[in-house]
Amino acid sequence: QVQLVESGGGLVQPGGSLRLSCAASGSIFRIYSMGWYRQAPGKERELVARITTGGSTNYADSVKGRFTISRDNAKNMVYLQMNSLKPEDTAIYYCNRVQQTPWSWGQGTQVTVSS
Repeated sequence: QVQLVESGGGLVQPGGSLRLSCAASGSIFRIYSMGWYRQAPGKERELVARITTGGSTNYADSVKGRFTISRDNAKNMVYLQMNSLKPEDTAIYYCNRVQQTPWSWGQGTQVTVSS
């Protein structure tokens, strides 16, 4: 079982930027496509960005052109660079693998976009 620890969230004004980090325990992480998910109050968790083992990326329409996902397999890390943040990006952000049964969810990191 892989343990996931997200960090980097915070309070930011509209138009601002944040960089989220996800640390995964165990090198087995490297053989899976990974994703960033988010869950806003009263809404279901949604996948917003994914990256394959080879580095190919895909984004939800709502974040395309503003968010960038990346990974560093040597460090067992996944990142999400978020630019031009909007109030509707407010949510708890989680990382996990995609296209497979998720590992146990981490605690997530809260992102709040507000003036």
